[in-house]
Amino acid sequence: MQRLTFAYDDEQILEEINLTVQSGELLGLLGPNGSGKSTLLECCNRLLGPDSGRVTIDGDPIATLAPDERARRVGYVPQSESGAFPASVFETILQGRRPHGGWSPSASDREAVERVIDRLGLDGLATRNVENLSGGQRQKVRLGRALVGDPSVLLLDEPTSALDLKHRLEVMDLVVGQLQGDVAGMIAIHDLNLAARYCDRVALLAEGEVHAVGPPDVLTAEAIREVYGVEASVRRHRDRRLVVPEAPADTGPSAAEPPIEGHVADRPTPNTAETDD
Repeated sequence: MQRLTFAYDDEQILEEINLTVQSGELLGLLGPNGSGKSTLLECCNRLLGPDSGRVTIDGDPIATLAPDERARRVGYVPQSESGAFPASVFETILQGRRPHGGWSPSASDREAVERVIDRLGLDGLATRNVENLSGGQRQKVRLGRALVGDPSVLLLDEPTSALDLKHRLEVMDLVVGQLQGDVAGMIAIHDLNLAARYCDRVALLAEGEVHAVGPPDVLTAEAIREVYGVEASVRRHRDRRLVVPEAPADTGPSAAEPPIEGHVADRPTPNTAETDD
């Protein structure tokens, strides 16, 4: 994306955002509430039209893509949904195949849904009405609906927010596994330690601007203080960064450890084929 800007009426939400996501890479969008993470994802999916700037996929401006083509190339997982009609888990995930073949599902469509249901551990819930599921289960169904379409870009807005610790790790493992090929991923996430563990790069957003972007090395005590207003210790644990919040910065700084240097990737380095610039 290049010079992406968006405002609600007179309130500026995004200001001159420049980010690139490569194939096989997961970019984490971090920042406090109101920093523009969800709005950025919605602009990337054309749920919102930016005031200026552009988003491209493999060099194609997303604004010029027909809705079905955009749906085939971009998988989107929102934080929540309202007004959905009653449907089973299987039927809801099957919706992700419609851009590929219309309203009459084929045998291959059904097989794809069954594979995703198995991967998400939803086998026993396939015929259950989505409205009767827990919040965490519904979020896994939304993820399945996005994955079943085999998108080239995956946009996720807090996909682990309603999940317990075990299922957070399972879902993030699934997301990372989906990105091993030619898929580029961008995820809005509040958990700094999950981001440090799973994301190849992170972008720290503050007041609609990119404060810092790079490997999880950018999650320093100083950056966390400036973006979140929180004093934190940043340590290394099993070759990963571990962020330990200490206190709100305005209550008086605690003894934060100096930033650690170096980054050991948890996954293979992504290829350099640009997907979104």
